[in-house]
Amino acid sequence: MTQVNRLSGGLIDRSRPLSFRFDGTSYSGFKGDTLASALLANNVKLMGRSFKYHRPRGVVTSGSEEPNALVELRDGARREPNTRATVAELFEGLSAMSQNRWPSLAFDVLAINDAFSNFLTAGFYYKTFMWPKAFWAKVYEPIIRKAAGLGSISMEADPDVYEKGFLHCDLLVIGSGPAGLASALTAARAGVRVILAEEDFELGGRLKSENLALNEHPASEWLESSLSELRNSKNVRILSRTTVFGAYDHGVHGAVERIADHLADPDPSLPRQILWRIYASQTMLCAGATERPIAFENNDRPGILMAGAMRDYANRWSVTVDRTVAVFTNNDDGHRTARDLLAKGVEVKAVIDVRDDAKPLADYPLVAGARVVDSAGRLGLKEIKVRLADGAIRTISCGALGVSGGWNPAVALTCHQRGRPQWNEKISAFVPGSSLPVAMTVAGAANGTLSTSGALQEGTEKTVAALSAIGIDATAIDTPDPDDGPVAVSAFWHTGEGKGRAWLDLQNDVTVKDVKLAHQEGFVSVEHLKRYTTLGMATDQGKTSNLGGLAIMAELSGKSIPETGTTIFRPPYTPVAIGALAGRSRDEDFRPVRRTPSHVWAEEQGAVFVEAGMWLRAQWFPRAGESYWRQSVDREVLAVRKSVGVCDVTTLGKVDVQGADAATFLNKVYCNGFAKLAVGKTRYGLMLREDGIAMDDGTAARLAEDHFVVTTTTANAVGVYRHMEFVRQCLCPQLDVQLISTTEAWAQYAVAGPNARNLLRKIVDPAFDISNEAFPFMGCAEITVCGGVRARLFRISFSGELAYEIAVPTRYGDSLVRALIAAGEEFDVVPYGTEALGVLRIEKGHAAGNELNGQTSAAHLGMGRMVSTKKDSIGAVLARREGLSSDSGLRLVGLEAVEPTQTLPAGGHLFTEGNHHIAANDEGWVTSTAYSPHLQKSIALCFLERGSERLGEQIEVANPIEGATLKAKVVSPHFIDPEGERLRA
Repeated sequence: MTQVNRLSGGLIDRSRPLSFRFDGTSYSGFKGDTLASALLANNVKLMGRSFKYHRPRGVVTSGSEEPNALVELRDGARREPNTRATVAELFEGLSAMSQNRWPSLAFDVLAINDAFSNFLTAGFYYKTFMWPKAFWAKVYEPIIRKAAGLGSISMEADPDVYEKGFLHCDLLVIGSGPAGLASALTAARAGVRVILAEEDFELGGRLKSENLALNEHPASEWLESSLSELRNSKNVRILSRTTVFGAYDHGVHGAVERIADHLADPDPSLPRQILWRIYASQTMLCAGATERPIAFENNDRPGILMAGAMRDYANRWSVTVDRTVAVFTNNDDGHRTARDLLAKGVEVKAVIDVRDDAKPLADYPLVAGARVVDSAGRLGLKEIKVRLADGAIRTISCGALGVSGGWNPAVALTCHQRGRPQWNEKISAFVPGSSLPVAMTVAGAANGTLSTSGALQEGTEKTVAALSAIGIDATAIDTPDPDDGPVAVSAFWHTGEGKGRAWLDLQNDVTVKDVKLAHQEGFVSVEHLKRYTTLGMATDQGKTSNLGGLAIMAELSGKSIPETGTTIFRPPYTPVAIGALAGRSRDEDFRPVRRTPSHVWAEEQGAVFVEAGMWLRAQWFPRAGESYWRQSVDREVLAVRKSVGVCDVTTLGKVDVQGADAATFLNKVYCNGFAKLAVGKTRYGLMLREDGIAMDDGTAARLAEDHFVVTTTTANAVGVYRHMEFVRQCLCPQLDVQLISTTEAWAQYAVAGPNARNLLRKIVDPAFDISNEAFPFMGCAEITVCGGVRARLFRISFSGELAYEIAVPTRYGDSLVRALIAAGEEFDVVPYGTEALGVLRIEKGHAAGNELNGQTSAAHLGMGRMVSTKKDSIGAVLARREGLSSDSGLRLVGLEAVEPTQTLPAGGHLFTEGNHHIAANDEGWVTSTAYSPHLQKSIALCFLERGSERLGEQIEVANPIEGATLKAKVVSPHFIDPEGERLRA
């Protein structure tokens, strides 16, 4: 099909024709086209279907505010739904498909919804799906889920790469129209760092779309010279194809730069999009304004669009929507569209202006004091009906209608920190309020200044003031003199005629009648109106529809528009791909994996690995002949208890605490005392939250009077360090203490078992005595190993056996594990993984993450006496609350399965024998379970009401998920060596 609607002129490159496909049909366009402009050039007006009624819809705008022309782009894994055809840059071979229709765009079966529109009015989903209740799961929900959504994705992995980056500048200029260019030029000449962000692929804003003269020369000349100067300024960074989607605290802005969206075959090394976090000392918002429609009966037909967009297509892309057009307006801007189209040879059948005193700008028919009241044409506009000033109806044949109800400043970014717009009666629109994001200034059309001269002047003058606020002297530039003036507008929102529907939100099918129904049913708050009718909840976020709905609600309420109010906007300004937000954090990089220092060695041993927080840890080490994981784990557990084993515990959080007040600080964060801990000793510590709940447990080793090394559980390492920093900086800033996380700085191994000391003697340098007398239980020291390598040795036990933890700088971690295993060969040393580690700690009754689950106290853990009453510590007072410390409360105890062949279920609920298994009788739950090869039965740790008083009692463990119940005996949580003789040997 030839480009029958292509005009002369424009900014397209006619020397570079491009072919593309839409719904399987081939078309042609030119470099510089958007998909929308190329389709219009080929006389394709029907581009989509509405969400609820599946009514035929065509393009309405020329920018990112487009509510109708949403398409699926590309094929295969790179298919992207819900792309606005108005911003999709045309490239060779582009494949696009319409969406939200079946079987075709011209014949959509679901358009039958339109016939039932009387039953699908505002709030129908609140009313319809309430009854009968039984229908929800089997009828309503499946239908809704099938109908929900617009486009579809390929369900294949996204082959593209996304990046994230950080940028810093003195001035961020958002928008490259007249105000934005004047601002950027002013700042660039002042020598400051400038970032100019523009969401379009061409810079210039509406200067690209207007037949405008500046200083009696075409505006394009000033535009090109300004862009040339900015591009050649070393202190200016221009980001085209970049949308600033959010204004956040401290002058931080989020922006998405589309690097490869417009390329048919992007370089694999190029990211498709980059998410920039921009730190700006000052921000100039020059985002322009959005034209708004006028509602009348059947105003949603393909071919009815914004008059300003119609002018965009004619002047920038040399396209007319149809060869015969009309314009419906309440302001001077609509006449500019008629004038420009007429100059390009398009037949302007009429300009319908609601103002009685309207004056034409060119030789076209003007119908003053009139209004469009209806339209005709199923898949495209054929004619409009106009009510004249005398009440008569005139029918005008035309293939396109440009509508201009005035312009709304783009205030979205000004609202992102709860700022509210304020009403401007002169332009009948909301403008930025007084509460703006930090260091933001608004200029040009975004500020309600709807003239080129005003935009240029504001752009430079407000930039001078903004830079002055950060101590930079700048001089206002000489701005050119344009030949346009302010736009005169007469507020007019809808015709209010006819029995048919007049559309406000074209994507969500919200009509004037829906707003009236909301008012009738009491939903008069602007927030309720939005949610009850879904007005402004489409992908365009109400950019073209919100104000019309608010104006109608104001009329119905008998209030002014500012009294009625307006909703505010939240980020993002336009949709942002999840891939851009994720960046490279996807697939294996979604959560970066930390590998322990012994990882390579463990791989060589055939270890099976498991994710433990952010770490990849060896779970067990299978040997030849072991076909089941329990065989490996049981062997490792028994070997540790019999002789010696080595386990990598580098993942434990490690915090160096140094300073004259280090002991005082630890006294504050731990509920037990540390002030009197001797140098060379280690103490177990319990850390409480402010509400008295146990946060974490660990050890603190005192290496010097002013130096402690604190360990935390693996899972809580980050949280505990964050908590300690908060205490240091906010609660105890007067203390002389400094913290640093050294988790990754030290490789640490547990050496446990009766032969642990014998093994260590082979690698610890002879100068250090590690005998029981010289280095007793809970001792610590800085030592050297393997001939001078500095190390730290702690005599602590998580297994209940004679045990040590030895740490060396991480770079020696691999060498150390190899040295330990080699030294332990004569003792039949075994490496053991996290599963054996868990079994050993459960056999000994040590609490871990399952017990420190955020709902247990020191008393529950059997550590109530650790909460010192002789000092103040975080959480100590609230830990004594009756609910957390009463004798009748939960206590940590052990369980043994009565039948050795049965397995105690983790998470099982505990009941007195004979009691019904209901919540009222629930007495606790199982936290950790394991098979003990030492006891040859299933054992568990659990919290049980009055547990310490019920040792020897037989109870029932219910597993409601599997519908099973078994019997267990309540025992001490210390299944192995309850007196602690082994660990002190």
